[in-house]
Amino acid sequence: MTPVSNKAAKAAVRRELLAARALLSYEDAAEAAAVLAGRALDLPELAAARTVAGYVSVGREPGTRVLLDALHARGVRVLLPVLLADNDLDWAAYEGADRLLKAGRGLLEPDGPRLGPDAVLAADVVLLPGLAVDGHGMRLGRGGGSYDRVLARLARAGAAPALAVLLYDDEVVTRVPAEPHDHPVRAVVTPGGVRRFDRPEPGV
Repeated sequence: MTPVSNKAAKAAVRRELLAARALLSYEDAAEAAAVLAGRALDLPELAAARTVAGYVSVGREPGTRVLLDALHARGVRVLLPVLLADNDLDWAAYEGADRLLKAGRGLLEPDGPRLGPDAVLAADVVLLPGLAVDGHGMRLGRGGGSYDRVLARLARAGAAPALAVLLYDDEVVTRVPAEPHDHPVRAVVTPGGVRRFDRPEPGV
């Protein structure tokens, strides 16, 4: 596929996946979030991590809040993204659900001091939001480009955190359209289990 057709293919797949998520009840999403947290906490990378870059799930995204609370209670330093005007990400420490503020685009962000975009370089694990992962570990994001910047920043710095994504079971697919800047992840966590990918993240 050409880059243009890849972009069009990504947009079509995103629409399909978002439509499927919209059919989930909030009860089903909450139940999946609890299972996802247990699966993710079994990851050796998370068990050994001192700093984890995560995100606050919203709507019917695979839930992260149970996982964030479990990591925080464990004494892990959890960094959460703060969306900047140019779609890049700043970071702030997670200090509990009562310290989250409503932000633009329906997001929730921590109310603490901003640590700068380079704060993510300290992460041992980066949890990436996504809509799908294929059999090669290639992730399909939502298309905003924020995490492309994060991954590029990690690559430039020679940082090597484990990259993982939380999804629903049917979002692990045969293939997602990929572009040259896309990075594979090390693991995908679903309510049904964990799938790992042997190929290392390029440049990360």
